[in-house]
Amino acid sequence: RLNHRDVLYDILNSFEIAAEKHSDALSIIDKLDKISVDDARQELISRGITEDSADRLIKLYEEALTVWNQDTETNHVLMGIVLKMVNLNTLEKLNQILNLAQNPHLMIYPFLARGLSYYTGAIFEINVPDLAGSLGGGGRYDGLIGMFGKEQIPACGFSLGLERILVVMEERGMFQKLVDEGKLKLDSADVLVTVWNEESIGESLKLAAELRRKGFRVLVYPEVDKLGKQMKYASGIKTKYVAILGDDELKNGQVTIKNLESGEQKQIDRDKLELV
Repeated sequence: RLNHRDVLYDILNSFEIAAEKHSDALSIIDKLDKISVDDARQELISRGITEDSADRLIKLYEEALTVWNQDTETNHVLMGIVLKMVNLNTLEKLNQILNLAQNPHLMIYPFLARGLSYYTGAIFEINVPDLAGSLGGGGRYDGLIGMFGKEQIPACGFSLGLERILVVMEERGMFQKLVDEGKLKLDSADVLVTVWNEESIGESLKLAAELRRKGFRVLVYPEVDKLGKQMKYASGIKTKYVAILGDDELKNGQVTIKNLESGEQKQIDRDKLELV
């Protein structure tokens, strides 16, 4: 979804919504895909926006939404709808982005607001059907860096919602597809390195680095704990091997490698490090 803050301001001005009410109106517009149009209308009126302006804004939203849901020539039709109320220079900014991107997934959404007042230009979100909210979003903000420094530097930023992406991937069976293709493993790592005591944490981290240099996927247990609990944790996350650094191993320059599937374990020298 692509929009521009100036599109929103031009629409609000064309509906005779006073500049001091723009922030109120935008905060409600930003919720239009989460609340009913009746609730949105009532909120607009309660914020001091006239009934006529609120009705015109809601009518435009419903018209734009109908076009959006048709999913055919969306950008062209939406450009026509907002053309009579949006400055041509503003539309040209959107056109420039569309022409540069040349991406069929990029769609104008004239009621995308992004809620945050520091955006000054283009704004955008990644959305998927049947999921409230976005998978990512951002935009241009010309004044934000200058708030924290001496120089005004135009910038554009974007962030991703990792948890929402994982939810969508799970719902669409994408993880299993990756497993079937051999691109994703179900286990968390090849080996878990245990932590014996506070004094040995450094050696556990060093051992993890040695194993990683040999190409293994390695986790380090996050704290000092009973060895049995660490073993149970490794088993729970489907890690096949556990690397144990106890007092004897540290003294003799060795490490005990245990195969959790077979139960086999052996001590090996650190300089001959390998998994069982």
